[in-house]
Amino acid sequence: MKRNEAEGLLKQTFGFEHFFDEQWDVIKRLLNGERVLLIERTGFGKSLCYQFPATLWEGITVIFSPLIALMRDQVKSLNAKGISARYINSEQSEEENTQAIQDALNGKIKILYIAPERQENQEWQEAVRSMKLSMIVIDEAHTISVWGHDFRPAFRRIIHLVNLLPKHMPVLATTATATLRVQQDIERQIGGDLQTVRGSLMRDNFHLYVVETQSEEEKMIALAHWMNRLPGTGLIYTGTRVQTELYARWLEHNGISCIAYNAGLPSEQRKEIEQGLMENRWKCIISTNALGMGIDKPDIRFIIHTQIPASPIHYYQEIGRAGRDGKPTVAILFYNSLKDADGIPEDYKLPKSFIESARPSIQTYQRVIDLLKAEPLGIQDLIRKTNLKQTPIRVIKADLIEQGIIKEVVYNKHKIYEYQFGAPALDSTGFEALRIAKLKDLDKMIEYIYTSEPRMKFLCEYLGDPHTKIYKGCDNTDLVKRHVYAKEEDWQYIREFQINYFPQLEVESKKTNIINGVAGAYYGTSNVGTSIHRCKYENGGMFPDMLLKTVLRAYRKQWGSQTFDIILYVPPTVSGDLVKDFAYRLGRVLSIPVHDWLQKSHPTEPQKIFQNHVLKRDNVTDAFTLSDAVEGKSILLVDDIFDSGATIKEIGRMLTQAGATKIAPLVIAKTVGGDDL
Repeated sequence: MKRNEAEGLLKQTFGFEHFFDEQWDVIKRLLNGERVLLIERTGFGKSLCYQFPATLWEGITVIFSPLIALMRDQVKSLNAKGISARYINSEQSEEENTQAIQDALNGKIKILYIAPERQENQEWQEAVRSMKLSMIVIDEAHTISVWGHDFRPAFRRIIHLVNLLPKHMPVLATTATATLRVQQDIERQIGGDLQTVRGSLMRDNFHLYVVETQSEEEKMIALAHWMNRLPGTGLIYTGTRVQTELYARWLEHNGISCIAYNAGLPSEQRKEIEQGLMENRWKCIISTNALGMGIDKPDIRFIIHTQIPASPIHYYQEIGRAGRDGKPTVAILFYNSLKDADGIPEDYKLPKSFIESARPSIQTYQRVIDLLKAEPLGIQDLIRKTNLKQTPIRVIKADLIEQGIIKEVVYNKHKIYEYQFGAPALDSTGFEALRIAKLKDLDKMIEYIYTSEPRMKFLCEYLGDPHTKIYKGCDNTDLVKRHVYAKEEDWQYIREFQINYFPQLEVESKKTNIINGVAGAYYGTSNVGTSIHRCKYENGGMFPDMLLKTVLRAYRKQWGSQTFDIILYVPPTVSGDLVKDFAYRLGRVLSIPVHDWLQKSHPTEPQKIFQNHVLKRDNVTDAFTLSDAVEGKSILLVDDIFDSGATIKEIGRMLTQAGATKIAPLVIAKTVGGDDL
């Protein structure tokens, strides 16, 4: 097909007049049955490189993508153009996913998006062998490389499928972020006569700033000063889920419209916030880096990082979610350079801890191997027997399968993993090499902060962009450096906010009458945790009045003058009468009767010894009884520490069954940790 003929079809189907030269180069290669790796900046139009040829073939184009938001947006857009497209991912029910597979088998779909993890589904594995495939696309292809910034072991299955394809079936791998090392790894894995097309990564509409601070509070003060001066709407990225909530409440306190987003929110709530982003409902969304990937919004005007990313490649990708329309876009990176007693900057610690904990210890790998030597086990069994969270179990499982030490089998429609007798010993040399490489990448991020050269030049060279250009648009070239100027009234204002900021307890459920509650403070970010620990574990006496005053402020802010019929307290595991005494003192101040009606039906272990939600839930299931009736009563439920919420939720379930009309949790402190289940 000639270019002018193709562009006639392009306008007719997609509404565009012309291809970019590099787009046409890729499309022409695919139409000739070639394999192509396309490395192009975000916003270039990589999706058109596979969507257009997909419409020309009789068979189905399968696109592997880790981005659910991208699937949702692109399928909606394709269907609106009259192109039959569907997706398969965890956002849909099993019935919907099964129907998508059946439609693909029946030739009713031209383009099918699928999350790579879904390849582990037996139904998919059997169906794909019978599909009339015309092309395979690997979107975000850096995820198949162990050296990539977002490597996911399950994505290696894509390569197994590619290796089974006929020699002349086109394959396209796309990414906006690949160093030369990652590029070479992708080329090796895909194999065949692969051609790499690497475009310019220059984003000359960006205004790049680095702002050095001496505290988290200085970042917060700067945002309060600058936010309404920034153009349009944008994203603020934080390092943890806790910080998304903290920054959102702070900006709201300053009259700035915003909302917090993280992967821990329910799916429907995340989708609602994503839709709000598209509609510019807020000045900004405060998020972990979970938001923005795959969302087709060209006019995000600013990206702000309150925590340094793990590498320049992470940073380039995250700021690349903005300014896709080519108009001026601001990217600000805050960096707390204050050093601890060991000389380590505060903002270096979090990404370093993520790198160090990315892979479990060799002893943990061996524990899993020993368990599987004894008997085949499924994921949930391994979680229970190892006391590990789901993420490290999945990492270990993928590595052991990769090395041929275990294999996955299906038994009674359930996936289990069994040891391969005579298997090689675990080879951990690659783990250490990867850890060292990632630490070097983090050090490169520190270099970016302190570089005196143009910032976009630094990023492009790190990413292996061979093009030479004139670089501007940063605080090292033609832009004035930004500094934080905090006055005494700023410090007083933020102290008042901190005193009156209370973490929310997200526990509401359609199946129970429990409502979202509140904590007096975060356990690990104030002297509250120190006081609780001293009383519980160091014979420090009853909880001090300081904690009572903090919790009373939280109660009054959350529920105002609202009253409850009774107060119940969570019976102790190791804390004796601490919570009981605290509840009675609270009841006297609030003039709400306190009762000892909640009791243990059997002994439980301290929740903090369990590392995953499965064991925490098992520990407290059916562990509580009631000694009196609560039917028709509204209950204030008091405890000292909220962690996974398993205890509060179990008691809420039991009280609902007993007829309580409302259960409101009130605790002294909420832990800053989270659970990945």
